[in-house]
Amino acid sequence: MTDIQIYQYFILPLIIFFARICDVSLGTLRIVFVSKGKKNIAPVLGFFELFIWIAVISELLKNAESSSLICYFAYAAGYACGNFIGMNIEERIAIGSQLIKVFSSKDVSGLQKNLNAAGFGTTIVDGDGSAGKVKILYLVINRKTGEQAKKMLTEFDPNIFYVIEDVRSVKAGIFPPKNERHIHSFWRSRK
Repeated sequence: MTDIQIYQYFILPLIIFFARICDVSLGTLRIVFVSKGKKNIAPVLGFFELFIWIAVISELLKNAESSSLICYFAYAAGYACGNFIGMNIEERIAIGSQLIKVFSSKDVSGLQKNLNAAGFGTTIVDGDGSAGKVKILYLVINRKTGEQAKKMLTEFDPNIFYVIEDVRSVKAGIFPPKNERHIHSFWRSRK
């Protein structure tokens, strides 16, 4: 094999694959930051996303006559992997707030006390469900504390019904104190 063939069949597809992972991951994160109203971060991510995309497309077009199906496959595979990786990165950085609505026919005052003791602010209102009277517990959380809150809910009642919604912005409120975490714990998987 010549150096040109090695480049066209091995090196170029790898460059395309990893570049697409980068630009699509950035695009996924950019969309999340736009939806969260992070006006300063989204344009920067958009710049780098488009810069990488233009570099990949120009390389593909420059080698269009000699590009193989391997390059096109690498382009598509990089796109798919970039979506997956971007979603995982977004899940790990857990930016933003969420509203948890808990619906229960049981007395949830004990659950409220436990959540309040853990630093979560809660509100309980009465409601009429399809099966009778219910208590609705509202809980606004930082996404980083979501697993802790969900664990407390299922410990209270393994069959508890709750709904989680993303919240664009929050002003004031009661939230658990922020833990000083080591930088490496940022990337550790959540259990």
